[in-house]
Amino acid sequence: AEIVEGTFHHRFTARRLKRMLDHLTSHFIICGYGRIGAVIADEFRRQGIPFVVIDKDPTRVVLAADHGGLAVEADASNEDTLRRVGIERARGLIAAVGTDAENVYTVLTARVLRPDLFIIARIESEDAAPKLRRAGADRVLSPYQLGGVQMAATALRPAVVDFMRLATSSERLDLAAEQVEVRSTRFAGVSIRDANLRQDFGVIVVAIKRAAGDGMPALALTD
Repeated sequence: AEIVEGTFHHRFTARRLKRMLDHLTSHFIICGYGRIGAVIADEFRRQGIPFVVIDKDPTRVVLAADHGGLAVEADASNEDTLRRVGIERARGLIAAVGTDAENVYTVLTARVLRPDLFIIARIESEDAAPKLRRAGADRVLSPYQLGGVQMAATALRPAVVDFMRLATSSERLDLAAEQVEVRSTRFAGVSIRDANLRQDFGVIVVAIKRAAGDGMPALALTD
C-alpha cells in the first residue's frame, strides 16, 4: 500500500509540475542552483519575475522548490530539458552551472534552440569568456570580479553605490531604475525635453541606446 501511495504521489507531483511548466511564459531559466543561482532566484522571487531552475543535483532541486520556485532535476545542456521548461516562451536564460565547460554546452544548446534568446553566462575563469561569447552568450559575468569592483566602488564612492542600490532594489517602490524599450512613434523625432516624460510619466531619462546600437543602454528613473 505504501508503494502504491508513493507512486501515486510521485505521478501527481510530476503532472502538477508539467502543468505549471506548460503555463510559464516570459520567464527566466536559471541553470544551476548553487550560491549564484540561489541569489538570482531570490531576487527574481522578490520582484515577482517568473523563473524555473534546472539542476542535476536532487538536493538543490528540493531546496529550490522549498523556497517557492519551480525546479527540474535534469541536465541544462540537454535540448529536451530546455524544451520542457519552455525555452521557446522564455524571456532569458542564465547559465550558472558547476563549471565553465558545462556553461559552454548549456549556452550552445540554448542558442541553437532560440537564436533570439537573451543569455547570460557566469564564468569561473577569465579564459572561458571568449568561448562563452562564441557559444552565444550575450553577457559573460564573473561574480568574483563584479564583487571586487562593487567593494572598490563602495570604498571610493559609498553614497553613489547606496543610491544605485536603492534605485535598482525591489525594496524601494518610490524610486526605481528600469530599462525600457520604446516602440511608440509618439516619441519619434522628439527631443527628451519636448517629450514631457517627467510630467506625463514621472520618469527621468538617464541614458538612451538607439536601435543601431550607439549610445548607452536606455535607463529611466521613476518616482
